[in-house]
Amino acid sequence: MDLNLILVCVVIAVALFFSYTNGFHDAANAIATSVSTRAWTPRAALLMAATMNVIGAMMGTAVAKTVGKGIISISDYAESPLPEMQQKGLVIILAALLGACIWNLITWWFGLPSSSSHALIGGMAGAGLMSGTVVYWWGIMSHVVIPMFASPIIGFVVGYIAMKLVLWALRNAQYHRTMRRFRAAQ
Repeated sequence: MDLNLILVCVVIAVALFFSYTNGFHDAANAIATSVSTRAWTPRAALLMAATMNVIGAMMGTAVAKTVGKGIISISDYAESPLPEMQQKGLVIILAALLGACIWNLITWWFGLPSSSSHALIGGMAGAGLMSGTVVYWWGIMSHVVIPMFASPIIGFVVGYIAMKLVLWALRNAQYHRTMRRFRAAQ
């Protein structure tokens, strides 16, 4: 059996395992608030989360394009006619996936918050760096690091403004009626 075919099968298996660790590591965060406040039943929240994850996977490809082309120069390996170069590219991808899987498991075991996407990007940068592959550092800065620091600040400001607007709009509303509507909206 061809070594490239074996490596492709192993990469696919590890990618599926990464998806599994990503799901059990991050998926509950999206529905925890709605379930814990009893706004949604666990079954309804799970159905909604599964549906939205499928829709998101079908609609959004920007992250996949960034991870596929914007972190390391893997196309040199994939387009090479030499089997050794193709194998090296597969091993780089395998190392990145294994690093992300191990990180997901460690942070899950110790109950630490972590992003599976950032773990995968870090795994790709590390595997690319150790293999001597070109790493696009500006791509990592502009697509990962800057948004990682900017998004909480932007989220805080937008959340603060939204909360002030809601409080102003409901300043004369009855408490119990408002709470019922908020629970339904949640």
